[in-house]
Parts: sequence; structure tokens; C-alpha cells
Amino acid sequence: MRLLLQRVSAAEVSIEGRTHSSIEKGLLVFIGISQTDTNSVIPRLSQKLLELRIFEDTRGKMNLSVQDINGSLLVVSQFTLYADCRRGRRPDFIKAAPPRQAEELYNKFIEHLHKSGLLIRTGVFAANMQINLVNDGPVTIFLDSDDL
Repeated sequence: MRLLLQRVSAAEVSIEGRTHSSIEKGLLVFIGISQTDTNSVIPRLSQKLLELRIFEDTRGKMNLSVQDINGSLLVVSQFTLYADCRRGRRPDFIKAAPPRQAEELYNKFIEHLHKSGLLIRTGVFAANMQINLVNDGPVTIFLDSDDL
């Protein structure tokens, strides 16, 4: 499982020109799920996401987590995080999980995040979405469950 985190002061998902969901200060989380991912990676990866200290404290140091600031999460599925661009000019997505498996794990990941008590908003799995965001910093972090 791969997460691309963007620290935001605001983010919004629109579908067919209408706002589906939005957050203020927090994290925009793009999640990619591979064929080999299982439920077992969810607790470890979600804990890392929730506890990662990438928000500034009063001294301007990245010392606070999204939990510490009572921030929000906007979680959006993105199979393209498993793009393999090593050959040719067209990305290969063979490592991405098939839709049924990916949607199941995506929903379980979101369910697990809800236990944090933070405001959790989502995109719509497999929908064509437009994302608007104000990247704060900018701060963008890549997490891969294989590295944890």
C-alpha cells in the first residue's frame, strides 16, 4: 500500500462539477493499493499516517502530527501510485490491485482511520475526480507499506 500525503490548509474533491467533500487544515491522502496488499498493512500504515510529525509547532519546527493539531483527512483512491514507467512511454499498472480488492482495502483503511476521532472525508472509489488543494509548505511525503 502506498500513500502520498500532502499537508494542506484546504482541499476539495469535485465530481462532475460538484463538490463531493472538502477539508480545511490537515492531510490530503492519495492511497494506492497493490495486488499483494492485505488487511495486515492497514493498522501499521494508518498509525504512521496519524502520528507522522509534519505540522509546525509554535517554534516553526515540524513537531506535530495531524492528531496533535486535530486536523482533517481527505482520502482519495489513486491506483496510479503503482505506475511502472521503466519501459516505453505508457505506464504499466500491473502491480495495482484489481478494483474489487482495492475497493475493499480502501474502505477498510478509511474505517480504520475513523477510529482516530478525526474528521475523515473521502473521494469516490474509481470515479473521475477533480482535486483542488492549497498545499501548505509545500509538504509532500510518500509512504510505502513495504518500507515500514
